[in-house]
Amino acid sequence: MTWLEALILGIVQGLTEFLPVSSSGHLEIGQAFLGTSGEENLTFAIIVHAATVCSTLVILWNEVAKLFRGTFTTLRWNEEKDYVAKIFVSMIPVFVVGMFFKDQVEAFFGNGLLLVGICLLVTACLLALSEWLQKKRQSAGHEVTYKDAFIIGLAQACAVLPGLSRSGTTIATGLLCGVKKESVAQFSFLMVLIPIMGEAFLDLLKLLQGELTSDLGLAPAVVGFIAAFLTGCFACRFMIEIVRRQRLVWFALYCAIVGSVTIIATLC
Repeated sequence: MTWLEALILGIVQGLTEFLPVSSSGHLEIGQAFLGTSGEENLTFAIIVHAATVCSTLVILWNEVAKLFRGTFTTLRWNEEKDYVAKIFVSMIPVFVVGMFFKDQVEAFFGNGLLLVGICLLVTACLLALSEWLQKKRQSAGHEVTYKDAFIIGLAQACAVLPGLSRSGTTIATGLLCGVKKESVAQFSFLMVLIPIMGEAFLDLLKLLQGELTSDLGLAPAVVGFIAAFLTGCFACRFMIEIVRRQRLVWFALYCAIVGSVTIIATLC
């Protein structure tokens, strides 16, 4: 992988991690288009995912710091501890998938773009349906409950498939459950921090122990990280505003077009 390819893929990852269009699906498409392959793809994915975690921490730093202080500076049960508990509830489904079905999930990656195209169409349907129902509701919605957190967590577990947008699926699911627009966007971005950091840490240990090998050079790694971080900061802030203004239908249209083109290109 050259530094230019890393720059392109880093920008793709940074933008699509937060926008509801599937970062994993777009990385698969980008890697197929650029012709990059091998173990370096996995290493690069680890690096750019870590970069987007850093983007989340920067943009939502006030919220993260508030949760941290409220959780660890007092023994009294409070609003912050309650919120963190909901995040842990949301992690249960993806934890089960990661513990018992990781090999099966990883087998979906790198095996063609047909699945990516189909999952992008599913993402489009979820986004369109959630916005349509949101506009028909009379109330503004409620805050995230424990039941909502678990259901959104189930959506996140399903979104490990390439092409099924994690942010799009979790935000759409939260909106379908009747959660407030602002609340579900923030919860969607915060709930993924621990799973992604945990996965990146485990993969880093495998790299250090020699269980994973990679020919990815230092320059592509650094360029990809910086590109994903900077574009991720922009996309995170932009996506929160998009959800607040109810403009998900345009992303549904985009996913439908890209998904259809991907399927047609794969079958032809």
